[in-house]
Amino acid sequence: MSRPQTIQIFLPDGSPTSIKEAEITNRLVKAILFPRSKMAEVSKREQVHNTGIYFLFGPSEEGGKSFVYIGEGEECFRRIKSHNRKKDFWTHAVVITTKTDEFTKTDGKFLEHYCLDKASNIGRYSIMNDTGSKKPSLSESRTYDLLDTFETLKLLLATLGYPIFEEKRKAKSSKELFYCKGKDASAIGELTDDGFLVHKGGKSNLEATRGMNKWIGVLRKRLIEEEILKEENNVYIFQQDYIFNSPSAAAAVVLARSANGWTSWKDKTGETLDELKR
Repeated sequence: MSRPQTIQIFLPDGSPTSIKEAEITNRLVKAILFPRSKMAEVSKREQVHNTGIYFLFGPSEEGGKSFVYIGEGEECFRRIKSHNRKKDFWTHAVVITTKTDEFTKTDGKFLEHYCLDKASNIGRYSIMNDTGSKKPSLSESRTYDLLDTFETLKLLLATLGYPIFEEKRKAKSSKELFYCKGKDASAIGELTDDGFLVHKGGKSNLEATRGMNKWIGVLRKRLIEEEILKEENNVYIFQQDYIFNSPSAAAAVVLARSANGWTSWKDKTGETLDELKR
């Protein structure tokens, strides 16, 4: 069960789009977020040099899933400097460490392994790691300590705008569900805090219309490449729940044409998303 939390965010240079340090005030874990353009400035922050785990985030230009690389290091910033030379996709980094540098190398490896496994299962982001991570041997008590740490870093990341470990929440009532139909297409979806979620099993038209906007075709192509959409019986089937940035993007992919999602998605009585939510 979720419970109320107080999170403190500190802006070292006073800018809300620059470096941010986030923490739950009664816990040792801290998250430091910084844009790639602020590498020199963040290098002066002591805690980015601590042992811990780090995340490199980047957007998808085609409108698909955003990208993430998950790593660990005895000195996180040194590893990120290496990625700055070698990896192009990322725009922001988040370092997770403790205020008193209490993580060991083994702690970092455990968190890296656990985070990679969780991120893969939840499927919100495309993972850019070339290989997996081997789970290290830890005592039972330390394992539970680090699982508690994971819950903290999960909350901090989501608060900073990266809900990588948040489950895709589904509606508890059919009253919150909306339906989109057309030709061979038929899908169920709902408006969530993250965007518009189309449920697994939804059907998307196979053939796109001639007047379809180019960006819809690019997005559909990416979803097919990522095997989120698979062809079955002359339609594309959603292989998992998928969150779109907007109802219109969701409707356009389902219908394979340009569409206004606020009028294309309707509840069981035929009322549109626009009528009920706007």
